[in-house]
Amino acid sequence: MKTKIREYRNQAGMTQQELADAVHVSSRTIISIEKGQYNPSLMLAYRLARAFATTVEDICQLEANRRLDDEENGYE
Repeated sequence: MKTKIREYRNQAGMTQQELADAVHVSSRTIISIEKGQYNPSLMLAYRLARAFATTVEDICQLEANRRLDDEENGYE
């Protein structure tokens, strides 16, 4: 899943460790999410969105990811 976490984190001038501390996870978790190797739980997505004063839908690019999933799975 693609997210905007790296973009938001860079705009805020935060390190991966600072963001991890703010949302109560390890820096490895943030790294994995930013690389698209790990999908955050709903609660973690909510904490990330709150950290950047945005929505889960925005930070997790839910509409764009839904379209990609639909295309990959032949839904339309």
